[in-house]
Amino acid sequence: MFPERRMRRVRTRNVQPLLCETTLTRNDLVAPLFVDETATKQRPIESMPGQFRYPVDKIAGIAGKMWERGIRAVLLFGVPAHKDDAATSAYDPGGIVQQAVRRIKAAYPGMVVITDVCACEYTSHGHCGIVGGTRGGEKDLLNDESLLLMNRIAVSHAEAGADIVAPSCMLDGMVRSIRNALDEEGYEDVLIMSYSTKFSSSLYGPFREAAESGFSFGDRSTYQMNPANGREAYLESRLDMDEGADILMVKPAGPYLDVLAEIATLGLPVAGYQVSGEYSMIKAAAERGWIQEKETVLETLTCIKRAGADLIITYFAYDACGWL
Repeated sequence: MFPERRMRRVRTRNVQPLLCETTLTRNDLVAPLFVDETATKQRPIESMPGQFRYPVDKIAGIAGKMWERGIRAVLLFGVPAHKDDAATSAYDPGGIVQQAVRRIKAAYPGMVVITDVCACEYTSHGHCGIVGGTRGGEKDLLNDESLLLMNRIAVSHAEAGADIVAPSCMLDGMVRSIRNALDEEGYEDVLIMSYSTKFSSSLYGPFREAAESGFSFGDRSTYQMNPANGREAYLESRLDMDEGADILMVKPAGPYLDVLAEIATLGLPVAGYQVSGEYSMIKAAAERGWIQEKETVLETLTCIKRAGADLIITYFAYDACGWL
């Protein structure tokens, strides 16, 4: 009447925990934090309920709350007071991220501090580097000129004490260029976590409000990945591995678990970024009672880990640590 193998035998409530294939832990989670140079108190991010932009003099205390909760890594994004076409605030030794790194490392030296290496928050046009005329006559991000800018930003973060720099601009050759720049300045022990496969996604909208990083013309589809292209996505990460990346990343995570799983076969540690749009959709549905927030968050994070992520960057990090 029944097949010899009854699969429900392994799903009895007392046996299930023993046979769980994927276990989410606090060590898997990285908390993104926004530091605002113009803020005097924490500012709520309207499109990301429960998230804030923090003044720099409060950031060590916020990192301390994360540490006490069990979070061992934070990813910093800066919102500067000054923007220009050359993103000069991004590599200023006294810049907002550089200040935040020093404060956190002084107060919590064991905290792994990761810094986003990009220029979109710091440029007046909102693109991820230096913009100029292209062969087709249009304005766009210039690759090689922007590499020099990324080098300066990464070195300034390393000088401030960052443990890991994370270039997110999707420039060709960015990992090798930054690796060379760090090594030349004596920061050979600073890791590079590359946004190696970053899709040109519709799910970044709330982040652009949070970081004030919207673009004034065009879009980012000439340097970020086409969501339709899986083979190209894998190649992007493989190239960054060959250039010396220590950690690869897939962003966004949830809609691209197939890509994440394939990139995990390369053998390097992999991070999955559960982005602002993923966060805000869960929050909005939970607020309306359409889904259960805790159960949905833990399910989505577990699935990202199951697909092969060693690290998960998520705005739910603080809450998830309390649930685990």
